[in-house]
Amino acid sequence: MEKYLRKELTLEEEQKPYAKYFNQPIVNPNPELIGILKQGPMEAEKVLSPQDINHLIEEGYDEVETGYCVLPNGTGYVAVNNKFPGVTLDMIKWWFAWHSLEDLRYMLWFRKGHYGISVSDEDRAIIQDSKTFILDKIHGRTHHVIEDAGNGPEDIQISFLKPEELGFDMTKYDPKTVTVIGANGVAQARAGGPKAAATMVHFFREVPGGVESRSRFWMGYHMIDKKPCKLMPDGIQMPIQAPMGLAFHNVEEYSNLAAILPSLYKEMNGEI
Repeated sequence: MEKYLRKELTLEEEQKPYAKYFNQPIVNPNPELIGILKQGPMEAEKVLSPQDINHLIEEGYDEVETGYCVLPNGTGYVAVNNKFPGVTLDMIKWWFAWHSLEDLRYMLWFRKGHYGISVSDEDRAIIQDSKTFILDKIHGRTHHVIEDAGNGPEDIQISFLKPEELGFDMTKYDPKTVTVIGANGVAQARAGGPKAAATMVHFFREVPGGVESRSRFWMGYHMIDKKPCKLMPDGIQMPIQAPMGLAFHNVEEYSNLAAILPSLYKEMNGEI
């Protein structure tokens, strides 16, 4: 099993023009966000509940845009507001389709914690079909990744959902200025243990000079029939290390992505 936790490229991968992004130094994570997270858990009263997901569509910001905590019902919560200067929504949509097709593409995103990715043959055919609308290369697809999201290597199944499946009111949703990348996830530590459910939402919107992501993770939940369902057993409380590790990891991986995406997208001509 450990053989899949590789940190080096094959000779064939080294020949790819974008291997340089794997080999170059990882950028330092956003110091402002890291500083916020180092202050410790946020107040549970200030979380955005999954029932209130449409609040993300409104202008402005929540009182807490970056933080983490364990809620009274035992579930975990993570919020991160990452900035992507020089990045467009088209780049974001391209990235989430493009990186799913090959280990190297996933690894160059954040080589310290991304070890591998795969999709089904059916999903691969859809993603590679030039006639497929770009968002259909993401929504409805499932990524199987090997990732260390801050608490050790895990096998994670990420099933991407359409905005309406996540509970967004599409009458208030403007696809010209925002893009939602959201999913139900199931993770299991490679060291063993129970499977853990989570719903993630990356709400990307245009800001002066680029885009930002208002990310939210509800750990212990899945969106089912457009509504949040708590899947974590009552009486169980997740350790604070789970949302804390994920919060720091999200800042690290997205800081690096923000640094490489404009040039990578240009070099690939926006082609999958």
